[in-house]
Amino acid sequence: MAYRLLLIGLLLAIASPASLARADDCVNTQDQATMNECADQSLREFDAELNSVYKQDEQRLKNPDTIKLLVSAQRSWVAFRDAECTFSSSRVAGGSVYPMVYSTCLDGLTQSRTKELKAYLKCEEGDMSCPVPAAD
Repeated sequence: MAYRLLLIGLLLAIASPASLARADDCVNTQDQATMNECADQSLREFDAELNSVYKQDEQRLKNPDTIKLLVSAQRSWVAFRDAECTFSSSRVAGGSVYPMVYSTCLDGLTQSRTKELKAYLKCEEGDMSCPVPAAD
């Protein structure tokens, strides 16, 4: 119990007041500008995670041709994601809510793609349907 309290205290001490305030703003926001900013921040965080997982997948691949296939698939996926979200948010294009709707769409698809790429990292040895070999 004391260990948990110490850990919570350390985490709170490490967390910057600005980030805590931003997180609180995102939960309790009532203005569109803050909603737009919060949606963009969430997207940036999940995009960073996506890039990290993508690099892990790429590092496991040994065959240059397979690496090219991953790069091509990812570029195609990014083009699809961007086009899908442009279409998905087209009804509010030009409005103050557009940045939030667009970022939220990008965020959702980015989170889904991250899960897909993470699944490749958990392939069982001998799984012929998985393009990313198990770690050595």
